Amino acid sequence: MRTRARKLFGTMAALTVLASLTPAQVRAEDRNEDLRKQALKLNEITGKEARLGEQEKLLKDKAAAKKLVAEAARMAAEKPQPFTYNATLILGTIAFRLKDYGAAEKFYRVHLDQAKQLRSAKGLMDAYLGLVNSLYNRRKYAQAEKLCAEATQNETIIAALQNLAAEKQKDDEQKELKFFISLMLETQINAVALQGDADRAIKLIDRILGERADDWPGLELKGLAFRLAGKNEDAIKAYEDEIQRLKEDNDLKKKDKEKEIDKARYAQSGIYIELDQVDKAVEVLKELVAKHPDNATYNNDLGYVLADHNMKLDEAEKMIRKALELERKKLQEKNPELKPEEIKEPGAYLDSLGWVLYKQKKYVEAKRYLRQAVQNAIEQDEPESIEIYDHLGDVLLALGQKAEAVEAWKKGVAVATESKRDQKRKEEVQKKIKANE
Repeated sequence: MRTRARKLFGTMAALTVLASLTPAQVRAEDRNEDLRKQALKLNEITGKEARLGEQEKLLKDKAAAKKLVAEAARMAAEKPQPFTYNATLILGTIAFRLKDYGAAEKFYRVHLDQAKQLRSAKGLMDAYLGLVNSLYNRRKYAQAEKLCAEATQNETIIAALQNLAAEKQKDDEQKELKFFISLMLETQINAVALQGDADRAIKLIDRILGERADDWPGLELKGLAFRLAGKNEDAIKAYEDEIQRLKEDNDLKKKDKEKEIDKARYAQSGIYIELDQVDKAVEVLKELVAKHPDNATYNNDLGYVLADHNMKLDEAEKMIRKALELERKKLQEKNPELKPEEIKEPGAYLDSLGWVLYKQKKYVEAKRYLRQAVQNAIEQDEPESIEIYDHLGDVLLALGQKAEAVEAWKKGVAVATESKRDQKRKEEVQKKIKANE
């Protein structure tokens, strides 16, 4: 009787709780259960092709994918966590692609633990790459640095590389492992530089490369480290030294040598802009465009620099439109099945076009391209840019749409990085917000 009474009391209590829930709460409970089931179904995915296919399928509906990631992140905090090796990698990748870097970090950390238990070199590389990129995008540079160092010293990865070298076969796997290690080392150096510690970054390069630290690859790393740390004069000098070493390198093929010199010169053009030496930047970019007239990047950058400084606006517009056309052609060749309306140009190029049109006081047309720049960047998983939002805000203000302009500027402030360039622009944008609210 007492057992039956307890059962009856439990049933009545459950009914009382259920009756107290609103229809919306009941539906929410049902949705959560559906999401849990969907998340757990990922445990059934096996094989690389199936995993990649599932990721793309889920990402077709980003709103639904966000809800799935949020529920799965709560589930991952349970003890024990309920996801298998493939499921954590799928969830980490989806979260990263959705720019939910906090959730991505959680899933990749679980995947890293699973890969360590399985002693899987491939799994470890996937986990470290995903985790480091998630930390990087959350500006957790000290943590990213630590993980990069851990990755390059991981016993399983080192043993896998040694075994493949001993077998003298599977060249592709060897290349993948070597590339991973060099990528982690480079990222570690960049993470140190982004903490503002150029001296430590340079010492790290010297320690890693030893006697070869002042060969052209080492000087290229030093140039980037100085630039990331905000030491632009030192960066220019490092790239000058790199170019000189490249010219003296008799082992490189002429084509490869020219390619590396062009890369160094292009890096310098960006630094000249940061140093407000516009004439030097324009000179370098003109040389690169003359040498590579069908290079979309060089055409776009030169057009943008000219427009940004109110120089030769008609010529600047032609260059930017040429860059967009070259990019469309490249995308079409890469995927012939794409319809013209399905081609998504880079947000940065559309921003350039919108900006030169703004400079020409073609505000309505400029607004259309800048809106598309924002949308394309989001759809292509490109980092959102304070620069694009700043431009959009200026255009909206010119059209008399003050509230919309302030909204765009606020979005820009929210996505500003810790770089000196972004922080300088952030200060300028905040002044605009204050003046127009």
